[in-house]
Amino acid sequence: MLNRVILIGRLTRDPELRYTPAGVAVTQFTLAVDRPFTSNQGQREADFIPIVTWRQLAETCANYLRKGRLAAVEGRIQVRNYDNNEGRRVYVTEIIADNVRFLESANSANRDDSSMGISGGGGNSGSGNSGGGNRGSYGGGREQQDPFQDDGRPIDISDDDLPF
Repeated sequence: MLNRVILIGRLTRDPELRYTPAGVAVTQFTLAVDRPFTSNQGQREADFIPIVTWRQLAETCANYLRKGRLAAVEGRIQVRNYDNNEGRRVYVTEIIADNVRFLESANSANRDDSSMGISGGGGNSGSGNSGGGNRGSYGGGREQQDPFQDDGRPIDISDDDLPF
């Protein structure tokens, strides 16, 4: 059995951070994901998918994600239900994310398109930074260079430098 989802889309609003009575952080936000086709009028349609993150991942998402930012989410689909105030059963389908990758930085004004990925462990509160999007004092105080600054120009590399 397999229940894995990978989505890339834009946040429709800022993440909402809350804490359970036991003090566990939980964040909810909605991701707008484009459909791969257009409507009869030639318009692109999107699905608005609710995302839930827990623990350290929830706090990180609340701190760094904002409305309109592009993000990749990996997780599982969960369907839950409850009885509302009128006694009707309500079903909710949402994605429980265990990995979120920020595809745009906080100041991505057509430059600095670095990405940062955060994983939440399945049941533990650890997180890992699997991206290299932090600028500043990461490597002995020197600023990271743009790896694509020579895009389109030939790369000077010898056969001895290739790993294969």
